[in-house]
Amino acid sequence: MIRVRLALFALVYAALTGTLVQAATPATGNNEKVLRYAFPIAETGFDPAQLSDLYSRVLTANIFDSLYTYDYLARPAKIKPNLAQDMPEVSEDFRTFTIRLRPGIHFSDDPAFGGKKRELTAEDVVYTYKRIFDPKNKSPSFAGVKEEKILGLDALRSQAQAGGKFDYNTEVAGIRALDRYTVQFRVGEARPRFVSNLLADPGIFGIVAREVVEAYGDRIMEHPVGTGAFQLGEWRRSSKISLVRNPNFREQLYEAEPPADDPVAQAIASELKGRRLPMLDRVEVSIVEEEQPRWLAFLNKEHDLIERLPNSFVNQAIPRNQLAPNLKKAGIQMVRVPSSDVTFMYFAMEHPVVGGYTPDKVALRRAIGLAYNSAEEVRLPRRGQAIVAHGPVMPLTIGYDPQMRSEMGQFDRARAIALLDLFGYTDKNGDGWRDQPDGKPLILEFSTIPGGAQKELDEIFKKNMDAIQIKLDFKQGKWPEHLKASRAGKLMMWGLGLSASGTDGASVLALGYSESKGQQNHARFDNKRYDELYRQISAMPDGAERLALTREAVKILVAYMPYKFRTHRILTDLSHPWVHGYQRHPFMRDFWKFVDVEPRVQP
Repeated sequence: MIRVRLALFALVYAALTGTLVQAATPATGNNEKVLRYAFPIAETGFDPAQLSDLYSRVLTANIFDSLYTYDYLARPAKIKPNLAQDMPEVSEDFRTFTIRLRPGIHFSDDPAFGGKKRELTAEDVVYTYKRIFDPKNKSPSFAGVKEEKILGLDALRSQAQAGGKFDYNTEVAGIRALDRYTVQFRVGEARPRFVSNLLADPGIFGIVAREVVEAYGDRIMEHPVGTGAFQLGEWRRSSKISLVRNPNFREQLYEAEPPADDPVAQAIASELKGRRLPMLDRVEVSIVEEEQPRWLAFLNKEHDLIERLPNSFVNQAIPRNQLAPNLKKAGIQMVRVPSSDVTFMYFAMEHPVVGGYTPDKVALRRAIGLAYNSAEEVRLPRRGQAIVAHGPVMPLTIGYDPQMRSEMGQFDRARAIALLDLFGYTDKNGDGWRDQPDGKPLILEFSTIPGGAQKELDEIFKKNMDAIQIKLDFKQGKWPEHLKASRAGKLMMWGLGLSASGTDGASVLALGYSESKGQQNHARFDNKRYDELYRQISAMPDGAERLALTREAVKILVAYMPYKFRTHRILTDLSHPWVHGYQRHPFMRDFWKFVDVEPRVQP
């Protein structure tokens, strides 16, 4: 125990002083190529239809395949065929999409297949998308897929809700297997972005086999069986996940289209071109919620990669946004890019304290938003690794305007106080805290999670609310628990982040769409004009008119403030010199098969 404590002290000292500790390279005992790193949040499971959290979707994106994917190095992002042979045949009215699958693609072996190799077919695609509409699965993706208006699936769901069972054998017009390798989607109105919205994310729309789902039943979250490059090896819930190379994975060679003006991407493409994928034998993911042990594990070479450099170590690792000399000397590689994401807090619109659409409730939310100093969040807890958000549309997506300014990104304490006073949120009993207009206590309850990084963010929020005499209490809990409660409408306020899964900037507007309540719409916002705009935007082709309607919808969110959009993050990933080919893609999550590591053997 003494030796362990001394080693930890040495690492802490190294982290604080900038001295890199040269630890022994971890041994594998063989020539396996193993990538090791950590997630800051625990997984919830491995069934794409039932997941909504980022880290679980990273896992499923590497186990399952979608019909289409992104070129790993191309910028701007470029969609290309994956399970599909080619890009789809699309009707002129954007209502019919016909897709031909590559033959000879097999699922990883599983007892559910009775000892036989199981080829992926068009019927698997039909079954996968039907599962999202099965009420039993309570799929977080349901609202988004429903918006695509696939013909017949709504009726199938309604029958199941009335009769208690979803009939997978009933053929619907909107998704059919025309033959063994051809699937056709038909939708009720024009869907110009159908491919990017619904067909190119394996973390959400990874194709599954019916016999596997039926064999494992309620335990399907524990038994992922896909056609992807990896399959589940070892799993210790909320502790460690090990994925191993899928021996049934088809022959796929490394190919990419790097930008001509990006020498790093050009070098990666040149080095790895023609290599068979995946290049790794195994990926080991540990769950390390605290920032310091995650950072120290990377410094001590226990992890090969650290994604999203913890903010508390920014100043020592990348002072002035440049790699620190000691890390550069050790051969550490840096990838630093703007993230296509947005962080926000929401107000439950059905909550009696912060919800509602009357002028006094809108004024309360606006006052809280104006009193929150997003620039201070960027400067202090985020160490400059973010920019202030003035709306929900994310960087690197269509419609993002870096010059846009709105009340969402303003800090104006005087206006906040004036709004509160004007609408009767004053201290009525002399205890130093504001009360509601009817005299009841005004107490905000913000759900949060343990950890130093979140604590710093919470301190900013508490400081800002104290300054305007609003009492703020924190409700501690685990992230998956909060997610479940949030979807059930049981939280008053919570802070989240959302990452784009494609180039369509307007997709983030689902946060305010009333038919997405309990799913993307955590705030349970409900506004008729907003819903009309959302439906119009969803059916329109890209262009100036669509952008104008998107901006109008954003103005409604700013005016009613169901969400306080806070920041867009800047992400820094670091890797050791034996990691080859790593680049952060703005949308795709299944990067493991594009990465190589040098084997590390006991000397």
